[in-house]
Amino acid sequence: MLKNVSYNNDKQKKEIDEFVGKPFNLLERIKQKGIGSRKLLITKASKEIENLLILDNNLNQCNIERRQKGIMIYFRVLLDTYALIIPYYKLVIIKGESDKYTFHIDHRFLKVQTNNSKDHEFIRNILNEKAKLNL
Repeated sequence: MLKNVSYNNDKQKKEIDEFVGKPFNLLERIKQKGIGSRKLLITKASKEIENLLILDNNLNQCNIERRQKGIMIYFRVLLDTYALIIPYYKLVIIKGESDKYTFHIDHRFLKVQTNNSKDHEFIRNILNEKAKLNL
C-alpha cells in the first residue's frame, strides 16, 4: 500500500494501524535498541514510485520504520511524505549485490543501498521479526 502520509488523517491512520500495527511505545523502542533505520539511498523503484521520485531533483533517500506487524518505508517527494506500507506476511526482501536490498510488496518494490554494518543489522532484525510472526 502506497500512501501520502504528509497530513494527519484519522481514517488513514486507523487503516495503517490495522495493516501493520501501531507504532511501538518509548519503552519498547528502548528495549529493541531503536525501530528506525538510517537514511538509505534509493537506487531503483517500481514504475509508480519512480514516477513520484522524478518529480524533484533531490537525492532519493528513504528510511524504514518497524511496526508490530510490518514495516513502513518513508520517502519524500517535493513537500510531501509518502510511505510504502508492507505487512510482514507480504514482505519479500531480496539481497542483491553486497550492499543492496530490494523490498517487495505485490507489484511495488524499492531497491536501497546500505551504508554500513548497522544497516545490515537493522534489516536482519526485520527478517527476524518476520520469522517470529510467521511461526
